[in-house]
Amino acid sequence: MVAMLTPEEAQARVLALVQPMPVKRISCEDAVGLYLAHDLRARRTQPPANLSAMDGYAIGGDAAGPWRLVGESRAGAPFARALEAGETVRISTGAHMPVGADRVLIQENAKVEGETVSCVEDFPDPLRHVRQRGSDFAEGDVVVCAGTRIGPAQLALALSAGHAELDIRRAPSVAVLDSGDELVADPMDCAEHQIPASNGAMIGAMLKAIGCRVTRLGPVPDDADALAKALAEAEGADLLVTTGGASVGDHDLMRPALEAWGANLDFWKVAMKPGKPIMVATRERSDGRQVIFGLPGNPVSSFVTCFLFVLPLIRAAMGAADPLPRRALLPSGCELPPVGTRHEFLRARWDGKHVTLADSQDSSALGALANANCLIDRLPNGGRIEAGTSVPVILLENGGIA
Repeated sequence: MVAMLTPEEAQARVLALVQPMPVKRISCEDAVGLYLAHDLRARRTQPPANLSAMDGYAIGGDAAGPWRLVGESRAGAPFARALEAGETVRISTGAHMPVGADRVLIQENAKVEGETVSCVEDFPDPLRHVRQRGSDFAEGDVVVCAGTRIGPAQLALALSAGHAELDIRRAPSVAVLDSGDELVADPMDCAEHQIPASNGAMIGAMLKAIGCRVTRLGPVPDDADALAKALAEAEGADLLVTTGGASVGDHDLMRPALEAWGANLDFWKVAMKPGKPIMVATRERSDGRQVIFGLPGNPVSSFVTCFLFVLPLIRAAMGAADPLPRRALLPSGCELPPVGTRHEFLRARWDGKHVTLADSQDSSALGALANANCLIDRLPNGGRIEAGTSVPVILLENGGIA
């Protein structure tokens, strides 16, 4: 019997299948949520000149005044000439420092009588309250590295660095197919022997959150002809993600249906809980390789395997420098029981102080999943862990989905 892969081995196998998505140039604002394809260099210097960091008076030299008020420098309207000895100008935050000025006397420390300005306390040292030219970045500097996900701060930085457009790798198109005789599309018309088809919507939402173009297929009954017809509709997708039918029961038809469609199995089953029956396959086409994920039908298993395997592959294909989920060590707020022979990912909630297990670890318990914001990462054959012990946690929020 072939040993099952560990989750780490499975992730490595998945990432080895990555084919980088094509690069395209789009507006900076449209690039939010996507990954930068190349290092971004500044086209300008920021600040472009020495600027005032405070409201006050621009002065120069070590003479402690008083000074004659000769004008004003404000943001967008700099003072037109150089300051001479004994002169000052009123200056606002963000305004250009006049030539001849090297510090700012803030208005709280100034006394103004007509056209005369005096320092009443805290005479400023050179460059006090001055944002120096290039202190943020200089022309030619790398301001955002390739593989960085563009968020609001990166958007502002790119624009400030003189860019209207960015090179990103486009998000893949993904077909999501859920299967099972028990599934119904309309949650308001569901008999007792049926359940609403929520897996496809859940997986689709996870994929859309990182920019994918998602096509929903199904729900499809456990029927070879129906599966073949649905798979034909996924022909043009970059990836196919299926849920349900990936196990070994009499009605689990996904694997033979995929093989009949031309898919070649890469691996099947991972030594993890939940999510053991995950299947990964590839299918060669004239325009490249299509990657196929067969996720378990239980909703928690489907979520966890999508989170740990599908999303990292997609992020890597989009050029993410670090495609795997982020981990942290956080104190447990409860005792954790021993672990069996499989790697376990326990649904839990971090409240800012402790991580507490969800009420249910059943792979069908959507209520517990919806309330979780992290997974406690337990290695196989681990012993009991006392409350207060720091444990490795995978964050579902704050970088998890995206």
